[in-house]
Parts: sequence; structure tokens; C-alpha cells
Amino acid sequence: MTDLTTTYLGLKLKNPLVASASPLSKKIEKARKLEKAGVSAMVMYSLFEEQIIHESLELDHYLTRGSNSNAEAASYLPDVGTYSLGPEKYLDHLTALKKALTIPVIGSLNGVSKGGWTRYAKLIQDAGADALELNLYYVSTDPNLTAQELENAQVELVAEVKSTLSIPLAVKLSPFVTSLPNFAKRIVAAGADGLVLFNRFYQPDFDLDELEIVHSLDLSASSDLRLPLRWVSILSGQTHADFALTSGVHTHKDVLKAMMAGAKVSMMASNLLLNGEQVIPSMLGKLESWMTEHEYKSIAQMQGSMSQKNVKEPAAFERANYMKTLNSFRELA
Repeated sequence: MTDLTTTYLGLKLKNPLVASASPLSKKIEKARKLEKAGVSAMVMYSLFEEQIIHESLELDHYLTRGSNSNAEAASYLPDVGTYSLGPEKYLDHLTALKKALTIPVIGSLNGVSKGGWTRYAKLIQDAGADALELNLYYVSTDPNLTAQELENAQVELVAEVKSTLSIPLAVKLSPFVTSLPNFAKRIVAAGADGLVLFNRFYQPDFDLDELEIVHSLDLSASSDLRLPLRWVSILSGQTHADFALTSGVHTHKDVLKAMMAGAKVSMMASNLLLNGEQVIPSMLGKLESWMTEHEYKSIAQMQGSMSQKNVKEPAAFERANYMKTLNSFRELA
């Protein structure tokens, strides 16, 4: 019998398919349907630093400096009442989810500064979360803020959050880092038990009729898998952390690729938002059938088998891949 189980952040999961942070977790009944359909864990919708900052005693200067111009300024976020649950309601909802579900529930915090708001990490733990996902979403627009300063601030934040927890901590990273392997290594050294690759930046657009900046939500496609797939493949063999791959998980083949790259779980939201929980049994069924056909007895057997550390051509993940791809187009011309 094919064994689909995996272990992520010390949590034994029945399969590698996890519902990632999204509005799907806002309704108890929807969460129950996702569990019944087969997801092995759920990441709660994020609680943003901006939502709870008024309760904090201090705010790190990296957030306040240029706060009216950076992409994470509170004025750029939708109204809190419609965008997410407020701080206290978030904790109550987390407790309710834990009571309603038997699968692990992972809390989610989104922020970049040190300060009093980080006490919510422990409050999320106390509300019953099995683990915490810290989303380091930040767009630097200040030319005086160096990459080293920003990275140092984020590493310090991870260390501060970890110091308050007894549950596992995963950190959700951005792909826009000059030296991602070094930054990932520092984040793990600061206390992260897992790394989630990657958070998605929702880019603003221009309304040429109204001459206004407009915000839209573009859901992922399977082609978006390639960026996190590459970096999970590179990092999983050299960084001692559990990896979660997110963005672009839509089919059983996407899950298989994530596992072979070295991920412990694959996280999905867009497909669930588009098509509902009914896609899950089919994905899991096809996943098991593929494994049986190709004589894989377990998920653990394939994890990391296509990572940079284990493939015959490691340079395929590096600059040589760029040259090879360009040459393939010349051959078609």
C-alpha cells in the first residue's frame, strides 16, 4: 500500500497537501469541508502587523521610516474589516478552528518589524496553534535602507518571535533576495524550523481612465511552480529545515515535483479558491496512482530525489540552465 504520509515541522501529516493561508480558513464550515476532502493541515489566514500595531508599545524604525511610501503601508491595505479578522477575533477564530478540526492548524503572522505586536506569536500559540508561519513580506522603497540592514532586521525579528514560542516556527520568504542561500541559512540559525517558498507579491496596476492605482488579485497557475521548485531544489540539500513549496500547486504532478525537489509539503490556495475542495480527492487519487505505477512505496522515498544535491547535472539549477534554455530557442529558429 502506498504511504502518502509526511512530516512537516514535527507534525505527522496524512499526506503532503496543505491548505495555505487564504480566506478559506475564515469560515469553520469551509475548513471542515477541506478537511473532509483530504487536506492534511491548514494554515490560517494571516494576521497583519498593521492590524495590531496600535496595541504595540514600540515600532521599529525600519517600518516607520517612509511608512507612507512603502508597499506595506497601512494606507495601501484594504479595510481591515473586510480583509481579515481583527487581532482578538483572529485568536478566537483560531481556537474555534482547533475545536472543529482534527488536522493541525498553523497560525500565520505577517510583519517585518520588532515590537510589541510580536507578542501575538505567543497568543497564537496559546490559542491552540500547532505551529506558526511568519510571513516576511516587505517591499523596500527607501534608497537609504541597505539590503544588509533589512536582512538583519528580519533575522532579528525571527529570533525574537522564536524566543516566545514552544511550538515550531516556519518562515515564509520572498524570492527577491540577493543571496537567498545565505539569507535562508541565517533565518534557520535564528530559529526557523521550516521555510516556506515563496510569498507572492500582488503588484499594483494603473487605471488609465481614472488615473488611479488599482489593486487586483491574480491567482497562480502551474507555471508559477518553477521559481519555488528551483529554490527548494537548491536549498533543501544544504539548509537544515523543513521546506514547504507554495505558489503554482494545481495538479498531482505539481505535488510530485515539490516532493522530488525536497519539500515536505506542498501548499495550495488558488486551485481551492477557483474550484473548491472537490479537487482534492482527485489530486490525491492521481498522486497515489502515479506512485504505484512508478513503484514508489512512500512519499519519503521520493523527497529530495531531484534536488540539486542528488541530480546528475547540478548546474541545471544554475546559470548554465540560462544558456541552455536560450540555445534551445536558437535551435527552433
